[in-house]
Amino acid sequence: MATRSVVLDTETTGMPVTDGHRIIEIGCVELIGRRLTGRHFHVYLQPDRESDEGAIGVHGITNEFLVGKPRFAEVADEFFEFIKGAQLIIHNAAFDVGFINNEFALMGQQDRADITQHCTILDTLMMARERHPGQRNSLDALCKRYGVDNSGRELHGALLDSEILADVYLTMTGGQTSLSLAGNASDGSGEGADNSAIEIRRLPADRQPTRIIRASEDDLASHAARLEVIGKSAGAPALWVQLAEAEAQA
Repeated sequence: MATRSVVLDTETTGMPVTDGHRIIEIGCVELIGRRLTGRHFHVYLQPDRESDEGAIGVHGITNEFLVGKPRFAEVADEFFEFIKGAQLIIHNAAFDVGFINNEFALMGQQDRADITQHCTILDTLMMARERHPGQRNSLDALCKRYGVDNSGRELHGALLDSEILADVYLTMTGGQTSLSLAGNASDGSGEGADNSAIEIRRLPADRQPTRIIRASEDDLASHAARLEVIGKSAGAPALWVQLAEAEAQA
């Protein structure tokens, strides 16, 4: 069964959580089998306190904008059902997990006040630090390093940041974000895809033979070097290397 992951981000009234700061926005996008499904969870929240000016400068969410928005308790069940059992992919996970646990604790829901009991956590900041020691590993820095477009990100926003982080994570771990082989259903399940027969077009028997161009020694060396880069980025040998090793052992 394909792994279900949820890429998650939050915005808050400030930090740290121990000073009484609260969550004001949650954004999540779903991945199944390392493929974006199109399902997401997004909500703005009334925190019952004002945000610090510094925090507003980061995310641009004003106190006036949050008036009339639901409180966490009103969306807690829906949010929990969305993340339950998933692998949570979070950049600087300790921050977001601490705030989420606090929100459930304030509701008196001690069984949900440690989401690590219901989800596994993958911290992309820790992953990036291991792969790029001594370098900047903010989300913006990773976007630049991996060629992920974040041109629409003037301010931080939980849903936008989770979407960007999903692209960064898939690229950083050698994944693929755009090609869908399971159909184009909006929920990413593959259901509803057009399964009608495709006409087979046969090549003429008198066609000219295809020219075969074999790789040079330089080409083979460049290919081997590229596979080594992919292996280091993904933390495991590239698929082509694994296949070659399997064939050699057969």
